Amino acid sequence: MSRVHEQWIRPGIAKTTFCAGCGHGILMNAVLRAVETLKIPPRELLFVSGIGCAAWIPSPNFNADTLHTLHGRAVAFAVGAKSFNPKLNVIVISGDGDIASIGGNHLIHAARRNDDITVICASNENYGMTGGQTGPTTRLGGLTATHPAGNPYKPFDLVHLVLAAGAQYAARYTVTQPRALSNAIERAVSTKGFCFIETISPCPTQFGRRNRFDQIDKLYDDLVSRYITRQEAHKMDPKDTVEKIVTGEWFRGEVMP
Repeated sequence: MSRVHEQWIRPGIAKTTFCAGCGHGILMNAVLRAVETLKIPPRELLFVSGIGCAAWIPSPNFNADTLHTLHGRAVAFAVGAKSFNPKLNVIVISGDGDIASIGGNHLIHAARRNDDITVICASNENYGMTGGQTGPTTRLGGLTATHPAGNPYKPFDLVHLVLAAGAQYAARYTVTQPRALSNAIERAVSTKGFCFIETISPCPTQFGRRNRFDQIDKLYDDLVSRYITRQEAHKMDPKDTVEKIVTGEWFRGEVMP
């Protein structure tokens, strides 16, 4: 962590809240890098989170105003804060279960209204903090606490979802693409309107353990083998991209993928 980063870390924070191998620490670093580059004064920033592993990224770690809210209500609180003080740069950081499942209606309606906030969703394919249950981004066939024989349901494509609802900007990157991820956060925060970033972040403790990734590096190798860029996806037969993670940036009105 750089010296500049140190000004953003709350004094007295000595230990990470994340499990060994969790990707959320990389996401935390990408967020800090982005706000440093944008040179936004801390007093003009508000970080909002809900309940779950990723909700621990801003609070208690960031030395800025943070709002740790009810499960599934982070986006709603963020919209309220932005409405009260339009000068604030409001950034939501929370997990896929919190944002896209329990808080799913808040997500789609904030996108529909094109509310001027940035939402960063840490997708780890399960409810990591509460026991490893199936979540809205669990891959088809993925083993979870609630589907030990494999998830039978197709996961949400969150980027397509928010863009279809009316978002201004959306991006998807994995934590193994830290520079691209940080650049996307910069673009989102500096773009007016509803901006959404899905960050694919491995969960070794719950999802990895149940899906036979006994070594953390194997879980990350799986992630690297599965992601492709939008440009690569355009050259492939659509049926060959179903199990891939398509990464890149999308803007309002663009043709998919």
